[in-house]
Amino acid sequence: MFLVLDAGGIIEDVAFEATSCAIATASASLMTEVLPGKTRAQARALFDRFHATVTSGAQPPPDGMEAQVERLGALSVRNYPMREKCATLAWHAMLAALESASEATPESGAIEQRA
Repeated sequence: MFLVLDAGGIIEDVAFEATSCAIATASASLMTEVLPGKTRAQARALFDRFHATVTSGAQPPPDGMEAQVERLGALSVRNYPMREKCATLAWHAMLAALESASEATPESGAIEQRA
């Protein structure tokens, strides 16, 4: 998981490199499309709604992010609990990267903070 944040903490770019199943790859790909331009708080809100949607069904989207949540709803695997980890893997990695951003360096490859 690679994140580029601007000086204000806005996500400028997201990328991932992985060998995984189709669900995990599709989820990561969709995540890279919906996160740019979001704040850390908005990224967390999308994670929370996505996780809830994947595991328990439709959830109300965060304000102003209805279109993004609707796109992510296609990955609902609540009827297939063994696939939940597949759908949420990249999202957990993104969240961990954001939470540890203060410790990450450009050399680590996880977070790049632009001034």
